[in-house]
Amino acid sequence: MTVQNQEEINRLKNLVQDLLDESKKQGSTSAEAGLSVDNGLSVTARLGEVETIEHHCDQGLSITVYIGKKKGSASTNDFSSNSIKETVKAACSIASFSSEDEFAGLPDQERLATEFPDLDRNHPWNLDVDTAIDLTVECEDAARSYHADINNSEGASIDSHQGIRVLGNTLGFLQGYQATRHSMGCSVLGERDGNMQRDYWYSISRKAEKLESAKDIGMMAAERTIKRLGARSLTTRQSPVLYSAEVASGLIGSLIGAISGGSLYRKSSFLLDALDTQILPGFIRIHEQPHLKMALGSSVYDSEGVSTIARDIVSEGVLQGYVLASYSARKLGMQSTGNAGGVHNLTVDSGDNDFAAMLKQLDTGLLVTELMGQGVNRVTGDYSRGASGFWVENGQIQYPVEEITIAGNLKDMYKNIVSVGNDVDYRGNIRTGSILIEQMAIAGE
Repeated sequence: MTVQNQEEINRLKNLVQDLLDESKKQGSTSAEAGLSVDNGLSVTARLGEVETIEHHCDQGLSITVYIGKKKGSASTNDFSSNSIKETVKAACSIASFSSEDEFAGLPDQERLATEFPDLDRNHPWNLDVDTAIDLTVECEDAARSYHADINNSEGASIDSHQGIRVLGNTLGFLQGYQATRHSMGCSVLGERDGNMQRDYWYSISRKAEKLESAKDIGMMAAERTIKRLGARSLTTRQSPVLYSAEVASGLIGSLIGAISGGSLYRKSSFLLDALDTQILPGFIRIHEQPHLKMALGSSVYDSEGVSTIARDIVSEGVLQGYVLASYSARKLGMQSTGNAGGVHNLTVDSGDNDFAAMLKQLDTGLLVTELMGQGVNRVTGDYSRGASGFWVENGQIQYPVEEITIAGNLKDMYKNIVSVGNDVDYRGNIRTGSILIEQMAIAGE
């Protein structure tokens, strides 16, 4: 980190400290404050022409104060000293009118992070507008020229962002870091015999050099679109279902939602009281890796300042731990797991099968590549989603399918996972390969 960047972080840390000091002056017994500053460039192009150019420069700060067990929060994007006083005043006023909550308060001091290794998250991209335009046009051109059946485009886009985050509380925690995130994507439409389809592709990384090339992104978006042309429905049936890696993360996300503190203390989870029980097949391990270098979900501490740790959430199919922030942990009589704000590089260990081998293992069944709707009941585990993808026979893709619904119960679906592929999608905070489920209901024609 350059001296200039460190000086800016120190300046912003002083602002957060001013917030905390002001909160004490105005009568709070404890407080926590956060600050963010973001700068970036976004460019979109469609049909070879620039559609939007946006320079981003955003900032904001927030404070949560506690007056005993009463809580109040306020925020502003004005960093002036007068605004700081008014923001704290607003938070204290809200707290004074709030009801007491015995579980409210700052995290336990002994759980706050005390070591701060460099996670290699800051890789600025000196991207000028002309270069960004050239890349988006190149990306879309590669897609539009891929096949004669590509007849329209939703455009290509490029985004480059750099931000600083600072977090502090009245327990003495005060830390900040700088991070970048860059992405490029494209979406195009195709038509054949009156049937229209669209698909997309994107690449994302903290480091611009790690992005897929503009040409490759465009060609992948077009290839996926062409493969979907001629899609048809299926008759209603029972069938094995293979979730491609990019949609399999949603399956794991539903599991994390069910073992998160809010769902548990409200008793609104189908995995209530599931700790130390078998919820997945014995070959499955799901674990957090919060300290991976350059990864999108890496963090030394959570949004409360609690230290993050590498840990197994599921080992040999057995649920080892919940996903808790301080408040939910207290409600449950437990301790924070460092997950205020979510999980960090949640990883499903993969088997030996690549995608082709997963198709062979599927043999005859449904490959799902896109899901629609929000048909997941976290209380009962009932699952019903609109889907599209491909019908597979003898391990070979036969034809695209659409306008179907896949259904089951997540408890059964998790226990009936047959295999996890090594075709891992690293573009999000949940890292998993394709997931094969032994049997699900398919509703179609």
